[in-house]
Amino acid sequence: MSSLRKKFGKRIKELRKLKGLTQEQIAELINIEPPNISKIESGTHFPQPENIEKIAKVLELNIKELFDFEHFNEKPILLGKINAFLNNAEIQDLEFIYKLIISLESYKQYKKR
Repeated sequence: MSSLRKKFGKRIKELRKLKGLTQEQIAELINIEPPNISKIESGTHFPQPENIEKIAKVLELNIKELFDFEHFNEKPILLGKINAFLNNAEIQDLEFIYKLIISLESYKQYKKR
């Protein structure tokens, strides 16, 4: 996923779901047709500047946060960044991160049931 449109769309979908909104609801709130939200989220359409402002307002974010998609990097890049962080982390940070990983693994096992 290298294009700005695709990353932006994936970010909008992520943020919309975090707010518990459907595509239809966000479309209504920003006054566009629901298929257009689908096109934005799939990366086939990029919204007009005024709609970017409306999306940010509906999601209660500043515009800059809509473009925060560094976490959508490819696996080798993410692993490199994670390793760099871990190599410089204090022991208490590593212990906390380890607990998070164990919790994530437990959650994944729970979801499989």
